[in-house]
Amino acid sequence: MTSQTTIDKTGPEDGSPTDVSPRPATGLRGHPWFTLITVAVGVMMVALDGTIVAIANPAIAKDLHASFSDVQWITNAYFLALAVALITAGKLGDRFGHRQTFLIGVTGFALASGAIGLSDSIPMVVTFRVLQGLFGALLMPAALGLLRATFPAEKLNMAIGIWGMVIGASTAGGPILGGVLVQHVNWQSVFFINVPVGLLALLLGTLILLDHRAENAPRSFDLLGIALLSGAMFCLVWALIKAPAWGWGDGRTWGFIGASALLFVVFAWWETRVAEPLIPLTLFRSVPLSAGVVLMVMMAIAFMGGLFFVTFYLQNVHGLSPVDAGLHLLPLTGMMIVGSPLAGFAITKLGPRIPLAGGMTLTAVAMYGMSTLKADTGSATMSIWFALLGLGLAPVMVGATEVIVGNAPMALSGVAGGLQQAAMQIGGSLGTAVLGAVMASKVDSDLAGNWTGAGLPPLTPTQLDQASQAVQVGVAPVTKQMPPAIIAKVTDVAHDTFISGMSLASLVAAGVAAAAILVALLTRRGVNAEAGAGVGHI
Repeated sequence: MTSQTTIDKTGPEDGSPTDVSPRPATGLRGHPWFTLITVAVGVMMVALDGTIVAIANPAIAKDLHASFSDVQWITNAYFLALAVALITAGKLGDRFGHRQTFLIGVTGFALASGAIGLSDSIPMVVTFRVLQGLFGALLMPAALGLLRATFPAEKLNMAIGIWGMVIGASTAGGPILGGVLVQHVNWQSVFFINVPVGLLALLLGTLILLDHRAENAPRSFDLLGIALLSGAMFCLVWALIKAPAWGWGDGRTWGFIGASALLFVVFAWWETRVAEPLIPLTLFRSVPLSAGVVLMVMMAIAFMGGLFFVTFYLQNVHGLSPVDAGLHLLPLTGMMIVGSPLAGFAITKLGPRIPLAGGMTLTAVAMYGMSTLKADTGSATMSIWFALLGLGLAPVMVGATEVIVGNAPMALSGVAGGLQQAAMQIGGSLGTAVLGAVMASKVDSDLAGNWTGAGLPPLTPTQLDQASQAVQVGVAPVTKQMPPAIIAKVTDVAHDTFISGMSLASLVAAGVAAAAILVALLTRRGVNAEAGAGVGHI
């Protein structure tokens, strides 16, 4: 039995591809549901790594004598490499086959993870985190490309629903697993755990995955397009990462944003001139596909930006340990696990518009509810809003992904998968940066008045700035030398000011989610998925 199926393309006169069903797979190799299990194992490894490392960072800093800036690079290097490489990696999958890129991705990711666990310096950790990001970029679009090619249209939504469930559960479960490993083993175990998972994904992939390759897949590489897009993505994500430290009024922030915009314009111009472009701009003539990309960005802004402050709220305001904070987020995780397959079923029956609009409505309501949280809010109330958020996110994660991938030609399924993942990364970075700026601005404007109103001794401008930095993450700027009564007052002021900032940021996130309802109405079922995806025994 061969490990590859060629998808014949009989394009119309304009040369655009028309999908035709490939030869059906038989046995284990190419079986749709076994394919789903295989890619889910690989995707779980990458999604888990996105949040599990945050818990390990303090232990890494202590063990390797790292500064705060060094620790930031452990996270930023990974996300930069991932965001910059996603679309190019998707194109590699379209060219050489998604099976090959998936297997290379899981192997490289596992090896890079093991190398991080063996590292004894911050430069080594950061270097291998970059490699993790690059191999993760190979893996993620390939997973979507394999699902797109393997499942027929009537089953694709359900498959993406389970795929989304794995990503949501892994992302939300990262802090819990990370806390357990760091607390009871060591920080290295956070990375070593990827080695056996990667080996399992490699074994399953070798035995099960069938490579569906479009006959009119690209035969050459748009090297200049790759350079322009990579540069544009780097400048944009770098500006978003550094904006909280530099400030939104800083020339460096806007210099990188301007450079990114210029590179995107030059990239778009070049793509209309090259014979085999990295991203055919005709792809965006599909209004549903374009709406799906915008929707994914807006969803990530509301979700990742809003959730960023919730972790500080649980740990620094409520005083929970990382593990307990993760457990408090289980309603969100649980609803995403339950809701994703159900969303896939609903989208199959109703189409994407109603579930997507309903999901963004629930997300908007949940973010509004989170704006009402107080320092003494009980776990039951928090759980309601977290559960509602998970229930709202599930159909958006599933539906927007299917809209993007399903409305792209089969020959560009890897690029479409890269677009979906890149939209999530940019949206998450944008949400954290913009909502972080909202938080910082609110804390800066309220802290001095709240401090004076509590009858506390006045602060110098330098002391006020230092206090503001602490309060922005929910930490009370107290010292051991302070009398207990003063400590109590400072803590109350810090928590009240933090919550006012978090409330405003949550309201902004709710507004973004509400605007996304209108974008959701522009979506429709993937027309190319209807034309024929891979068929195996289902």
